[in-house]
Amino acid sequence: MSFSLIQLRTPQLSDLDELVTLDKDCLGGLWTKDGYQRELKSSNSHFWVLSSHLTQTIIGCGCFWEILEEAHITLLMIAPRYQSQGLGQLLLYGLLRDAVKRKLERATLEVRVSNQPALSLYRKFGFQVAGRRTGYYKKTGEDALVLWLSGLHYPQFQQELSTWEQQIKDRLTRHHWQFSILKQ
Repeated sequence: MSFSLIQLRTPQLSDLDELVTLDKDCLGGLWTKDGYQRELKSSNSHFWVLSSHLTQTIIGCGCFWEILEEAHITLLMIAPRYQSQGLGQLLLYGLLRDAVKRKLERATLEVRVSNQPALSLYRKFGFQVAGRRTGYYKKTGEDALVLWLSGLHYPQFQQELSTWEQQIKDRLTRHHWQFSILKQ
């Protein structure tokens, strides 16, 4: 059985065009090239991308803003043809792992009420519904659920991260992926 290597790494400015293309494919063009460039240069934005050695392309991206002791997750996207293989779990794991290293205490995000795959992913990681933003998504008028995960700074959460890492490795192996995490 052959495996494809996937890397979880921080993006570079040279990745801008790929990020914009991925955004269009996944989110319908939520952020522009200027928006990504601004975020990549911001000291409060923390990005991770998944890149495939097989295709030499970025197939996933996640970002959070560091606001006081909170990681506000602003993006989590996997290219449509790579969804349902555990790569979203790997990306969310990378974001939360980074938040823990930065000594943040909680994570929050908004998600469409209709996005059941994303809701399922976030629930697996312990996120709870904290509220609802009516008409949050301007194009569709759809509501967003506000999800919240606290306790990132507790030792138990770090143990959970280790457990998730092994579960993610097992799932990715079933889909013929191996991953490495490149240091920032």
